[in-house]
Amino acid sequence: MDLIETRVRGFISDIQHPSQKKRININDLELQLRKLMDNYFEMDGYSLFFNAIQMLQAEGQLAPIQNNQYNGKTPALALYYWVNMKAQVPKWDRLEMMKLSDLFDFSYYERYPEWQTKEEWNRIQNVYSFLQSNHEREWVSVEERSLELFGHEKFLLDVEQFSEGKGFLMRIGITNAQLKMVNYGEPFVFWMKQGKSIPEIQRILIVENLSFFHTSIQLLEAGMLDYEPDLIIYGEGTKIERSFSFFFRMFPSKNYLFYYAGDLDAAGYGILIRLMEKYPDCCIQPALKIYRKMLECLDQKNDQKQGQTQNLKVRDAFFQWFAEEEQALLMQLWNENKRIPQEVLTIETWRRWM
Repeated sequence: MDLIETRVRGFISDIQHPSQKKRININDLELQLRKLMDNYFEMDGYSLFFNAIQMLQAEGQLAPIQNNQYNGKTPALALYYWVNMKAQVPKWDRLEMMKLSDLFDFSYYERYPEWQTKEEWNRIQNVYSFLQSNHEREWVSVEERSLELFGHEKFLLDVEQFSEGKGFLMRIGITNAQLKMVNYGEPFVFWMKQGKSIPEIQRILIVENLSFFHTSIQLLEAGMLDYEPDLIIYGEGTKIERSFSFFFRMFPSKNYLFYYAGDLDAAGYGILIRLMEKYPDCCIQPALKIYRKMLECLDQKNDQKQGQTQNLKVRDAFFQWFAEEEQALLMQLWNENKRIPQEVLTIETWRRWM
């Protein structure tokens, strides 16, 4: 458990009431946390804070108030939450726990006895029964296994937010592999260069936005696109982080060159760096020639989108790919809280460089 989660749990525990719910403003809670931690931003504190809130929500200690008000950050949290009452729950039979302890670690439930509920015990029994014969079972999707074991196909699904099912698996220390389930990547939109066959694919360009996806197709067909990619993928913002694994189900296994081009802003930097970190065995790098063309459109900069998490480590990891004078321009954008959207690259602006 990290320091931020520990402090958040402490805050919530202090205000929990045994007989009534309490309402909190999530921005006020984060502000109190920031006041206690000098290195909050350097340690990417908001991401850890977000995870802690999601964990407490999955545990049932917090419940978002659904009134379409959010905290103005990415990823977003509801602005207001109910702090639920301290649960008074029955204790499980210790002998029954010992019978299942050959496969499960019950230490979490010893520390947090409020999780010793009938519903949780039924889930554990379902998983235990499955694990008795998992060597005979086939690999299926997360949704299929979730429906089989828990009665709902979405229970174990973890897409953008911390799911209830993911919290359950963490509590019992069981992995997706043990349940023989796969979180299949989402299909994505792509364009293959005319005359190319799938075995010939080598260079792939991933672009963040739809407008430039169509522009890059036009440029490719005209023989004007940098890197001369064999395949162009529409990343669809952060969706590419979930759909990238689908590439390896569709195309043969070999060494590919992936180039990524997105907006010159905090969110765009984050998408690329997270892809590189999640797939270290793939050759993924920024499409520098395209980014440099965007920097030449500095006069079309606009305001940074509200709610983007400005992670300094991600920023520096992205900037280090550029020459010193280019880094100075990027830092100027950052300090001014400005950005350059990918849409500055049109067929017309591209002609400047031909």
